[in-house]
Amino acid sequence: MTASNPTDAPRRKSCCTPPSGGGVVSRSGVREDGADCRSVPTAEPIPCADSGSTDGMVRLEGGDFLMGSVSPEVFEADGEGPVRHVTLRPFYVDVHTVSVADFRRFVAQAGYTTDAERFGWSFVFRNHLPRKYADRLARTRAVVGLEWWIAVPSARWDRPEGERSDVKDRLYHPVTHVSWNDAIAYCRWAGKRLATEAEWEYAARGGLEQATYPWGNELAPAGKHRCNIWQGRFPHQDTAEDGYAGTCPVTAFENNGYGLYNCSGNTWEWTADWMSTDHHAQQHRDTRDNPTGPHGGTHKTQKGGSFLCHRSYCNRYRVAARIGNTPDSSAANAGFRCVRDI
Repeated sequence: MTASNPTDAPRRKSCCTPPSGGGVVSRSGVREDGADCRSVPTAEPIPCADSGSTDGMVRLEGGDFLMGSVSPEVFEADGEGPVRHVTLRPFYVDVHTVSVADFRRFVAQAGYTTDAERFGWSFVFRNHLPRKYADRLARTRAVVGLEWWIAVPSARWDRPEGERSDVKDRLYHPVTHVSWNDAIAYCRWAGKRLATEAEWEYAARGGLEQATYPWGNELAPAGKHRCNIWQGRFPHQDTAEDGYAGTCPVTAFENNGYGLYNCSGNTWEWTADWMSTDHHAQQHRDTRDNPTGPHGGTHKTQKGGSFLCHRSYCNRYRVAARIGNTPDSSAANAGFRCVRDI
């Protein structure tokens, strides 16, 4: 399988990861089953996952909470609203995203090959590459309209910036360059699953009702940074006032009221749901009682924002914020955490 032109991504006002293909397709532009790329797949039911270890997880009791937001900061086109009452069953959730060390154990034991490895490239933030190398690649492999993203040959989970990079000093940072497909494979190996968007948002809120962030409504209470996002002028200057220019360890910063780390910033987190901007606005049981999203689509929902998010450009490190990306997409700012059924 050969990769399509990695720069053929639609323009959008976002620092977020550009999709690797159109719709739910492989990076060659053709669905694995050979079907037309315009077809909409049918979603498989979210499997019961109750065999994995609960070490490093917390049990959440679920119940009723207010999901979504209609604050002046929302991106209406993203479908953050309306605010609605949602009811969830109890579940376990990882206190932090899957780390490089965690993923390395999975790869070693399962012999797994990620999408980025099979396709031979993944998206890397330009400023994290040697300047001359970035300039050379940018001529043909920068994303039009999002030129800070470059499709770097050989970039993958254990070589985050390509062939000459490694993860020796990032074993306890979140694993990145993992697609939704890769996250699902890890979850199955671990006896767990990805959270639904509703479960993710409930957990990230940490027991606070309609707060903007996992810790409250102020981004930096008393001048203290609580998450890993961009400071400075995006995308040219990152002052790294929060201590990090890139990913940070999975347990950096204070945890939220449920004991979860980095639900805002650091890396985007894949969820189980197909992305829709209006499905959840419908008033019926499927959207209010343990909702699992629409039955099909082209993009999977991601939550939480990343180290590249900045208030002036991509203010999506708020709890209710959301984006979507194709299941085969991977980049330097996308990871995941797992949940487990009771």
